[in-house]
Amino acid sequence: MSEESPMQKARRKSRLRWITLGEAVAVAAVVISGLGLWNSYEDRRDARVEKASEAARETAPAPFYLKAGANPDGSTLTLTPVVADHVIQGQTLRFPPAFGLSPVTTTSDARIEAGWLGDALKRDRKTRALPDETQGDERVPVLIETDYLAGGQAMKARAIYDIGYALEGHFLRGASVRLRGLSLIGKAPASDAAADARLASLWEARAGKVKTK
Repeated sequence: MSEESPMQKARRKSRLRWITLGEAVAVAAVVISGLGLWNSYEDRRDARVEKASEAARETAPAPFYLKAGANPDGSTLTLTPVVADHVIQGQTLRFPPAFGLSPVTTTSDARIEAGWLGDALKRDRKTRALPDETQGDERVPVLIETDYLAGGQAMKARAIYDIGYALEGHFLRGASVRLRGLSLIGKAPASDAAADARLASLWEARAGKVKTK
């Protein structure tokens, strides 16, 4: 077998170099194509996740909150949901333990009546040496647990609110409690014992400690 001439060796090495370069280009093309497919997959997956999250937000029920309107003489607060689609089925109200009152339950006629807490409120204010009349609005915390319907589903909301009130004096008849409105404090503890402790703490912060003789 005859040996390759220098010219033939140079041509063979040149062909090998071109083959190696071609392979490199092919590999690079495969890598680029793979990256393109991966990016496309990631974009589609992100789009699916965002669409699912958006659908979940649209179908999730709105949180339940209450608003109140007082009647002309302040003897009653009428309670209605902030979200019009929510339908109140019944409520249970808990008052600060110092009042010594049992919980009050209502049906779909959601309301707070001054008569439910007026006498207990005035007695407790007296033990704290608070004036019989108020210059502006005062606040008393209450827990309101509401059974309601949202989108045809039975739901329950449990929160602590402040009732705004005023004490107005009347000649020979003492002071009367006039209800003003309702404002949200926050979510209530799950247990009644913890809720009572929270109400007691809030009421003491608003009205002050009982005065000792």
